[in-house]
Amino acid sequence: MKWVLVILILVGYSYFCTILGSTNVTNCPVDLDYVVKLRWNTSACHGNSSGSNPRTGCCQALLSLMGIALSHNLNQTSLFGFRDYPTSVSCLSDFQSKLDSMSLAPNLTSKCFDPEQFVITPDVCAGIVTIRNWTDKLGSDNSLDQVCGSDLSDLTACETCYAAGTRIQNQLIAIDGNSSHARDCFYFTILYVAGIINKLGPENAGTTSCVFQLQLLPSAGSHGVRHLKLHLGLIGAATAVFLVICLLGLYFWYYKKQQKKPKMEVDANQESRPRMRPNTGAIWFKIEDLERATNNFSQKNFIGRGGFGMVYKGTLPDGTIVAVKRLTEPNFERDSDFQNEVEIISNLRHRNLVPLKGCCMVDETVSADDYGGKQRYLVYEYMLNGNLDDHLFQNPTNQSGPLRKSLTWPQRKCIILDVARGLAYLHHGIKPAIYHRDIKATNILLGSDMRARVADFGLAKEIKEGHSHLTTRVAGTHGYLAPEYALYGQLTEKSDVYSFGVVVLEIMCGRRALDLSALGSSATVLITDWAWSLVKEGKSEEVLDSFLLREGDNSELNPRGIMERFVRVGILCAHVMVALRPTISDALKMLEGDIEVPQIPDRPMPFGHPSFHRDGNPYSISPGLSGLHLNSDSEVDSTVTLSVKLIATFLMKAFQTSLKNSDPFNFKVTVVCSIQDADGRDNYVESVILKNYDIDNLSDAFLQGCNYLQVLKARKTNMVVADSSQLSEEVITKSQQGFCCIEC
Repeated sequence: MKWVLVILILVGYSYFCTILGSTNVTNCPVDLDYVVKLRWNTSACHGNSSGSNPRTGCCQALLSLMGIALSHNLNQTSLFGFRDYPTSVSCLSDFQSKLDSMSLAPNLTSKCFDPEQFVITPDVCAGIVTIRNWTDKLGSDNSLDQVCGSDLSDLTACETCYAAGTRIQNQLIAIDGNSSHARDCFYFTILYVAGIINKLGPENAGTTSCVFQLQLLPSAGSHGVRHLKLHLGLIGAATAVFLVICLLGLYFWYYKKQQKKPKMEVDANQESRPRMRPNTGAIWFKIEDLERATNNFSQKNFIGRGGFGMVYKGTLPDGTIVAVKRLTEPNFERDSDFQNEVEIISNLRHRNLVPLKGCCMVDETVSADDYGGKQRYLVYEYMLNGNLDDHLFQNPTNQSGPLRKSLTWPQRKCIILDVARGLAYLHHGIKPAIYHRDIKATNILLGSDMRARVADFGLAKEIKEGHSHLTTRVAGTHGYLAPEYALYGQLTEKSDVYSFGVVVLEIMCGRRALDLSALGSSATVLITDWAWSLVKEGKSEEVLDSFLLREGDNSELNPRGIMERFVRVGILCAHVMVALRPTISDALKMLEGDIEVPQIPDRPMPFGHPSFHRDGNPYSISPGLSGLHLNSDSEVDSTVTLSVKLIATFLMKAFQTSLKNSDPFNFKVTVVCSIQDADGRDNYVESVILKNYDIDNLSDAFLQGCNYLQVLKARKTNMVVADSSQLSEEVITKSQQGFCCIEC
């Protein structure tokens, strides 16, 4: 009996210890088996030794995978993060176990994450902790339910959902009142879409690729279909190209026949136009006045090349020195368009904008070396100290002009603030707002007092309140173009903010927006990638122009803290994600120290990197982060697509022209550029679709496409980007010969 009692006591004690021990163990509330099941690209997470930090691409992929876990957690617990620190540690431990089973580098989670960052707290975004808090803050807004609940593998559906998520994020930021929480509010929106709204769940291929931007590998078993497409593509391409050549020959025959007709005389009312436009102060100059002022546009008076035009220095009869811009590729379909834009620009009066003094419009026949037809001219106030580019990047081999001194810190500070004030006036100081579209160093002119003025409004666009502008004619300069504008034609005020951020970095770093000669690594060809990587590594001082560091140790003359703040604002403005860029007004307040600069957010993979691939779909998209990509296996398909689009459009327009001879031809162009490795295999292919260009602007279509593709090609091959003017001449020559595709 005694032994039985002892055994019962021992069994009871053992059971009590088991219960007590189980209460001290915290388990992860979500199943992480999807980490192994999903076909995600693990290449960035291989080859990291235990003593080195993983690459940014690896941590970005792991963060996307953790987003799936947090979405499941939100669905199960109604919390936008893990309940407490032990739960976060437990989930990261399970996550690392899954990664270890895939033979990846050890200890990746401890190198990429801090468990504290996944624990929910009320001070992250508008006091939101649970789904109930989310509903209380946003009320009955169901915009996400309407556009994000279905399959997001479709490009249009993904873009629509992304736009709705951005609007919700902006509402949360307004409620929170702290713009530094923008990134966290964006993450909350992503988790809510994937975990609550989307009916297919966060592990669906469309959801992971669109919402979490996780790079997925193409599914296996598509080789048979690919071979069938190859044979059909070769036959279709040959037939299509033959028909296109015939149609092009027919069109150029018709075009030359039309050219033989006598040209229309200049509008008889032109001579009777008043020299002063009412209510604007803009003068309508006669072409004879401008020819006399510029010595018949002689090379001696040539100043430089601006957006869509050549600029000449001239002297008016009253002694006023002006800059005359001769538009070589006018962005106006009708005379009324030009007149309206002149009226808009001439009404702008701000000390940081170059004022428009007048214009001229005339029909004239010019030599074969120039553009013929309707000629337009813009007359601006002449700025004595030239443009900012000449002061930042002096060419020591250039003997044509005086060698300028490097800009001091006070001068650079004033220039940046002047440009910001000028853009703030365009965006918020007038109604409707005007977006410049081509902010760059050569379009920032300096007066006699070295104060900056924004110039070259030949590309400016008036945007009515409440409208987002989608344009089929992308204008601007590679290196300064915002990703969403260069790739999709989506023009907003944040497009100018991106270009402004690039200019700020150029001023502070003394480095061009695209500069392959500075570094041997093609991964840092863009100044935005280069500056961001150094600042994130805590090497902000290495970003600053060496002249600023050599100028002196006087902290009053060169305050390092203020200079580094300007660099951080430039990086923030030039972020590839539209939602994380500030408005130009907020950027100005950050520069002046009125509001704090938020923490520099992470960037996705370098711009132009193929972010992910969809099943069997030759095109892939990462909204707001990178552009339209074409997989290397689909090169023949792209040729067929190009040919068929050209044929369909030409046939339709040919029929219309047979009914109305006055209708111009319009067409769509797809420019494709592939990069080959040492074995001759295509391992990187980019494409850009340029829409709705009439045949007179064929050269401009190719110029815009190839300017962009040259940048991507340079990043991958470490080659120097072609000079813009040389590229333009090459493109124009090929377009005049009737080429519908050119090799970039």
